[in-house]
Amino acid sequence: MNANMIKTGLLLATMTALFMGIGFLIGGMAGALIALVFAAGMNLFAWWNSADMVLRMHGAREVKSGELNSAARQFAGDVQLLARKAGLEMPRVYIIDSEQPNAFATGRDPQHAAVAASSGLLNQLTRDEINGVMAHELAHVMNRDTLTMTVTATFAGAIGMLANFAFFFGGNREGGFLGAIAMMIFAPMAAMLVQTAISRAREYEADRVGAEIHGNPMALASALEKIERSARHTVNVRAENNPATAHMFIINPLNGQRADKLFSTHPDTANRIAKLRQMAGAGARSGPGPWNARGPWG
Repeated sequence: MNANMIKTGLLLATMTALFMGIGFLIGGMAGALIALVFAAGMNLFAWWNSADMVLRMHGAREVKSGELNSAARQFAGDVQLLARKAGLEMPRVYIIDSEQPNAFATGRDPQHAAVAASSGLLNQLTRDEINGVMAHELAHVMNRDTLTMTVTATFAGAIGMLANFAFFFGGNREGGFLGAIAMMIFAPMAAMLVQTAISRAREYEADRVGAEIHGNPMALASALEKIERSARHTVNVRAENNPATAHMFIINPLNGQRADKLFSTHPDTANRIAKLRQMAGAGARSGPGPWNARGPWG
């Protein structure tokens, strides 16, 4: 069995246990059983529908085959070339209306994958840099990271919601009010710790594999530098409203509002860039692809 499938199974079990714990605080054993049923439903939903739900959260628009916008059509064409080079099926391609440059991949397996890039990414980066970013996202698809990352986003948001329910209803049981406050604080934090554990190593590996797919590590390094700089000064409203999805993006889309620092799931960008420069220095470049030029976005 694929290692990521095992990790996803463990993640679902952990999230189910947290659901049951919160259910117990709300309604004792009956509450725990209700939470178990709810968690089972969430498991099925997360497996089959979480990718589309995350795309809807961010207002993503799919680029269709008959796309009239030439820039979007070119973008989808470049993704197709990269997917072919990686030995992957063509994923669904989406564009998010956000000035903040960023991107993510989602889907339960490579046959049901989707990649999404913000309009800010397409407007502010060169074509070569954009394709470095999309190669990184396709690396997540190749490594089957997307299922775990997407399921985590779904469950982290749901646990936060249940913890809030615990705050309002936990006081019905003796001692439950303090327990509910504790769960309201620690359940979302537990979900965040899971996000942190699954995200950092995956980003380094996706950087490495993505650089190999694209053939030029410095294109991705340059893109990361630009995205990091811009993301710190541009608010991504949809990401701020759905912080449990932050770990899915190539660079943390949250910039310090509210409890954003708790959702810091990415390795240091400077370290990522340094590793890519080491790759470039070691001769990792495999030759220029058809996109190694400034494209229609900059």
